Amino acid sequence: MSHPLRIVVIVPDLALLDEQEEHVRLQLERSRSLRVGLLEAQYDIVDTLPADVFLSERIAQLRPDLIIVDTESEARDALEHVVMATRDERRPIVLFTNDPDTTHVRDAVAAGVCAYIVEGLAPQRIRPILQVAMARFKHEQSLRAELQDARDELKDRKTIDRAKGILMERQALSEKQAYDRLRKLAMDKGIKMVQIAQRMIDAAELLG
Repeated sequence: MSHPLRIVVIVPDLALLDEQEEHVRLQLERSRSLRVGLLEAQYDIVDTLPADVFLSERIAQLRPDLIIVDTESEARDALEHVVMATRDERRPIVLFTNDPDTTHVRDAVAAGVCAYIVEGLAPQRIRPILQVAMARFKHEQSLRAELQDARDELKDRKTIDRAKGILMERQALSEKQAYDRLRKLAMDKGIKMVQIAQRMIDAAELLG
């Protein structure tokens, strides 16, 4: 059986807010509704944190599966803190807000937000929203991994081609002969061909 999704909820620093103000009371009610909805959906709320300068350290310690940003306004400011806190290890981010200003939605999505929900905090919607966000995050991570693999493969090919060129020039070998030489050296040493190619390039640069 899989473990419950571990979630950190990012909320405004309530110590800095006046609970007598109407928008603050609405924020508090939203935050309570969100936590109740998460608990009813059997998610594990590992902590509730303000979006401050300590957020990166706290998230690194807690290692949540997903981050929820719950903000009444100033969504961009909260997102900047969250994005900075997750830049070294990406995590799915879901934003719930009543802020009608959606001019920065594109920037939020580009920064890693998997779901941007405006006025949609009905408890029964929480589970499908988070499931879609997790699925989207995993899909994007898979695409990133494929892209990185393609880049690494291209880089390796260029390294091998450069090493082949060195052999062809210095030992008067054909391209196939140079390739076969690299492959044999790699097999003899039990390492990847790109590693032997890089060693050959380093030696050539050292000797001039």
